[in-house]
Amino acid sequence: MRGLTGEGSARTRGSIQAVSAALAVPTALALLVSGCGAGGTGARDEGPAHADSVAGAAATPSAAPSKSPDNVNAVALIKDDPKVAPEVKRELKPCVADEYPVDVSYGNLTAGSADDVVVNVLTCGDAVGVGSYVYREQDGSYENVFKAEEPPVYAEIDRGDLVVTKQVYEKGDPVSSPSGENVITYRWTSGHFAEKYRTHNDYGKVVGDSATPVPAG
Repeated sequence: MRGLTGEGSARTRGSIQAVSAALAVPTALALLVSGCGAGGTGARDEGPAHADSVAGAAATPSAAPSKSPDNVNAVALIKDDPKVAPEVKRELKPCVADEYPVDVSYGNLTAGSADDVVVNVLTCGDAVGVGSYVYREQDGSYENVFKAEEPPVYAEIDRGDLVVTKQVYEKGDPVSSPSGENVITYRWTSGHFAEKYRTHNDYGKVVGDSATPVPAG
């Protein structure tokens, strides 16, 4: 797990790696959000890179470049937001000192006058995404214009679109080994995010050792 920065820091997430069998996810993924960096960035391990899933998608930036906001206190945004599930707020606590498990990205998603803020809330130990949110600047404050709270989930900005990865479990899958993922691309249209593309990726299954047949005779 990469080190998590403290309050006020931010970074744009890159690609995400597939969840390995070694990833220990709490059995019910019961939105167990332990904490790691106030308004900072954390780390995550779930989900493979999926830039290709949105290849050819046309970005929709505003005509004039939007201004980059001052670093936003992402923890305060989450805790003060009535749209965020109570379980997420209740469990969002520091992991080490004053560091919380939140990833923060800034980018132009809604063609506003200021960059939008994407916040991913993770579990502390395993960096499993339990909630993803987009905040749009409106008259000096930030409004929640998107949320996804079905773990494991992770949102990021890709060429002006919002790309959300949700891992998929089939019957019998252990929580550490999902069968695949849905990669959903959203675009800001008529004042809200509308789904534009959806891709499903199946993860390869590791074949266990098979029994060696006993030679005849």
